[in-house]
Amino acid sequence: MATRDYRRDGIVVHWNPERCIHSGNCVRALPAAFDPAARPWVQVDAADADDLAAAIDRCPSGALSATRLDADGAPLAVPGAPAGGTPVRISVLPDGPVVVDGPVEVVDERGDVVRTAARVALCRCGQSAAKPYCDASHRAAGFSAPGIPAPGPSAGPGA
Repeated sequence: MATRDYRRDGIVVHWNPERCIHSGNCVRALPAAFDPAARPWVQVDAADADDLAAAIDRCPSGALSATRLDADGAPLAVPGAPAGGTPVRISVLPDGPVVVDGPVEVVDERGDVVRTAARVALCRCGQSAAKPYCDASHRAAGFSAPGIPAPGPSAGPGA
């Protein structure tokens, strides 16, 4: 299934239903714009471009992404490229995937770029039918593993 695009002034919201793991982060962040009971379920006119972009940034699978547009409707930057050289951030979620906040390029065994994104959720349970991406199979499989804990008061270099 192809990516669906929803456009308004300042932004195009892209949704790839094959990547969606239905975490509900978008719905909780901006229920007026992301309503699974509505058709289309993405209502870009229900929120401004900044609020849409902030909600999309919470998507753990990268099924939702956005392209910001200038006043003439041209893309402002390459999708997935953060402003100001923000470093890549990797989060290991408890009982869930490894989330990489980008920009991220996923390459195949030949070295060809197969996906460029601002965020990807990578399977770590081994059960995903969409490897290397997480498809939430870890829930049905009962996968259990800790995330990366925050350092405690005694933790530090060499601890």
